[in-house]
Amino acid sequence: MIMDLPGFTYVEPLGTGGFADVFLYEQEMPRRRVAVKVLLADRISSGAAQEFADEANVMAMLSTHPAIVTIYQAGVAGDGRPYLVMEYCPRPNLQLRARKDPFSVAEALRVGVQVAGAVETAHRAGVLHRDIKPANILVTEYNRPALTDFGIASTTGATGEASGMSIPWSPPESFAEPPQSGPRTDVWALGATLYTLLAGRSPFERPGERNSSADLIERIERAALPSLKRPDSPESLQRLLERSMAKNPDDRFPSAVAFARALQKVQIELSHSVTPIDIVDDHPPAEDLDDDGDGLTRVREIVSIDPDMASFTRPSATTQRKDPPAMLPGMPRFDAPVAEEPSVEQTQLRAPTPAPAAPM
Repeated sequence: MIMDLPGFTYVEPLGTGGFADVFLYEQEMPRRRVAVKVLLADRISSGAAQEFADEANVMAMLSTHPAIVTIYQAGVAGDGRPYLVMEYCPRPNLQLRARKDPFSVAEALRVGVQVAGAVETAHRAGVLHRDIKPANILVTEYNRPALTDFGIASTTGATGEASGMSIPWSPPESFAEPPQSGPRTDVWALGATLYTLLAGRSPFERPGERNSSADLIERIERAALPSLKRPDSPESLQRLLERSMAKNPDDRFPSAVAFARALQKVQIELSHSVTPIDIVDDHPPAEDLDDDGDGLTRVREIVSIDPDMASFTRPSATTQRKDPPAMLPGMPRFDAPVAEEPSVEQTQLRAPTPAPAAPM
């Protein structure tokens, strides 16, 4: 249902999901096109409103990162539905692009470094994304990737709690009882996303075979990662993907920035331009600022956002509960992707499973 927003003119629908609709509006002052994400009316009383507010606060905290979608404002419409006003990204998301035509190795590496910088920034703010996948990476007017949908984000110390997941890009520990999550869960999803960009399909999807949720989970838990089988892809890139998607989390890259640095090394090997890693951090670890003596581009420090400030600028990821300023009391959040995808790729929800709190 179209929403009447003072200062905005409705243009057209952009997408729909199980918890929210997204519409294109024209903002009058300043004049610009924006995406407005609106909670569905039948979700207002389901507890989704508070989650919606949480998502807005997380997005605001991380908003200035160049690879995270910007949120401009949030509020509650006259009919009681909460909404977010966000940066409009007009180009097809990375899932649509990859399905149509796999990425070149050069572009996939560039996007991988940029998105990994955004994920590392979120982790340093105490936030896990937990639903990284190509459909949740939009593309700005300037052809830069922009991570979105932090609706099911959680604290970096969270474990065994209710979670959402998109099965094709989820690691084995997501299917454990209780499900586990941590920074290396997001590292798996980064690797699975990069694989998808290069292969044009998710890592354990087999063309011509059954690819039900059960089939995918079985392969994710037991099968070796298939080879990319691309003549333009070096063996080092295959090894990188295998490490990022190791069955045992301890065998993966320890952080998103370590994953990004490994991608930079492949760029150097291929004589490509080395993509900078953008990280928002007042005091990044000393090792992140070194060149390692191997010619890697230094991590570029971006202006840091105070986690306790709720300036509305960008969306996405799970937040560390630091009691952010109260926003939109009684509002929920939604856990579904905006655009509809094949059923096997839709975010799957798990029932809450009690578990002891993990040390932060």
